[in-house]
Amino acid sequence: MSKSFMINRRTALGGAAALAAGTVLPAHAQDNKRIVVGTWGGDYSRLLAKNIETPLLAPKGWDVVKDEANAPPRRAKMMAEKALRRGTSDIQGLSANDMYEVNEQGLAEAIDYSKMPNAQNLIPAMKYPYGIGHIYSGKVVLYNPKLMAAPQGFADTLDPKHGNKLGIIDIQYQYTMLAAGLASGGSVGNFDPGKERLLACKKAGARIYPSNEAFAQALKTEEIACGIMWKARAVQWQNAGISVATVAPKEGVPMYVSGFMIPKNAPNKAGAYAYLDAMMAASAQEGFAVDMGYNPTVTNAKVPADVQERIGFTEEEKKRLVDLDYGYMGKNDTAFQEWWNKSFKA
Repeated sequence: MSKSFMINRRTALGGAAALAAGTVLPAHAQDNKRIVVGTWGGDYSRLLAKNIETPLLAPKGWDVVKDEANAPPRRAKMMAEKALRRGTSDIQGLSANDMYEVNEQGLAEAIDYSKMPNAQNLIPAMKYPYGIGHIYSGKVVLYNPKLMAAPQGFADTLDPKHGNKLGIIDIQYQYTMLAAGLASGGSVGNFDPGKERLLACKKAGARIYPSNEAFAQALKTEEIACGIMWKARAVQWQNAGISVATVAPKEGVPMYVSGFMIPKNAPNKAGAYAYLDAMMAASAQEGFAVDMGYNPTVTNAKVPADVQERIGFTEEEKKRLVDLDYGYMGKNDTAFQEWWNKSFKA
């Protein structure tokens, strides 16, 4: 992390504290060219800078400051700031499920698509009233072909027979519970049947990793042989030389959409719209397809054919794509977290 980045981050956080206390900030802290972006850290944050912020926003004078954390604490922070006239972030990167939930909580600004020229190219399914889909992929089975035969789906993968060669990602708890549910006779609206399966896997020695990056390292060292993850991440890891192949699960391929929304009390909504418009630029979308393996959400992005073949799905696999039940996931998220932390991880 550069020194200048650290200074910008401290300044932003200090300004946030002043806002919360009702203090009038000095003019420099209210600079309307500063955009505070709430996002995950790691590869995603790095690629936001590479494909959006540095080439498209910096030349126009925008100063992007990151507030990096996983989604649950960022959502909690938004809720805690709900009564404030000015919050501490201008835009938030969230899954489609989380965007749905923060909108239900009255935290999301209604999106005015007329303010963004690039919105004319947005795929209709990625055009939410309260947020915009940035990238999308599907949850698939990952395995090391040097260590095991190809599994057919979630049931073959989330199986105690793999012992400590099965890897599970902590921050993917909702989607892991969904996959286990589908593998055990459940549905997108009922994860409960998968709980016994996950507990059996944990008892057999399944390893739990705190982040996507830690899971990738375990694949690289062959500490684990299989797991479940977004196909886009598998492509990214293949690009990094990790021995990993994917299978579209026979039980269905849950869709994942990552996007951005604007908090109702965002201090710099003009900056937020500038960020959203840059996010939808064809060059930015093409960059994420190549660098991270996610499918573009705009129609004018030109992805190389060899890349599209690796990141996309065949016509037969597309028939198995599964929409999520955002209402069910949002309503039960607290209960999911409690079960995951107290019963599964304990």
